[in-house]
Amino acid sequence: MSTLPDQSRFHDMYSAPAPAPWDIGRPQSAIGNAADLAKSPLLDSGCGTGDTAIFFASRGHKVTGIDFLEEPLRRAKQKAADRKLPVNFLQKDALTLDQWDQRFNTIIDSGLFHVFDDDNRRRYVNGLARVLNPDGVLLLLCFSDAEPPGNGPRRISHDELQKAFATGWQIESIQPTRFETNPQSTDLGFSPGGPKAWFAIIRRSR
Repeated sequence: MSTLPDQSRFHDMYSAPAPAPWDIGRPQSAIGNAADLAKSPLLDSGCGTGDTAIFFASRGHKVTGIDFLEEPLRRAKQKAADRKLPVNFLQKDALTLDQWDQRFNTIIDSGLFHVFDDDNRRRYVNGLARVLNPDGVLLLLCFSDAEPPGNGPRRISHDELQKAFATGWQIESIQPTRFETNPQSTDLGFSPGGPKAWFAIIRRSR
């Protein structure tokens, strides 16, 4: 299995006493506000502890969540069991989507795209194209280059998003927004109000 960048860092953040900054107990508002665009089956790519996947399952969707770490998946499975919601959580490297035979009508990426270097970003987008059905929608939330340099993932420009999805995709919108962070997490020095981000609605071409 290939691995994502900084695997040990992500492992440490999930093992720390304080919650990871992105672990807010619900979907990011940008994702939740676009929930009516979702159609089953749905993939939450980089699902973490499962809050987004569980949210969509609670709305009646057939949901699969994937993450490359065991600990957040353990928590995600427990949350789903506590709420008696059927979510298929799998330990899977998102860079292997191009080798998967599953197909989805909606993919959620809430904070995964921005962890990849250029080569892995291309591989990831190719994998998304493989598993997303024609006319399916990708809801993507990533760090923006409007967020000052510093802690956290790489910053992504509007132009980089457009180039990444230039072939075989239709970008319906790219809007500035912010990531909400857990107030109990370690202060990483992000902009007041949360890290600046892009929220993109991207449709797979027919």
